[in-house]
Amino acid sequence: MKFWGHIAGYAAAIREFIAPTYRPERYYMRGPGPACARRGSSLGAH
Repeated sequence: MKFWGHIAGYAAAIREFIAPTYRPERYYMRGPGPACARRGSSLGAH
């Protein structure tokens, strides 16, 4: 059964190479980052 697991892994790698799937959540940050939080707190102090 380990053999078929390797074959499935290779097939998935080849499929991803030929027609890559685009998943924006892999590349874009979700929500504001720490720099935005620092800016927000400094603006409220004035």
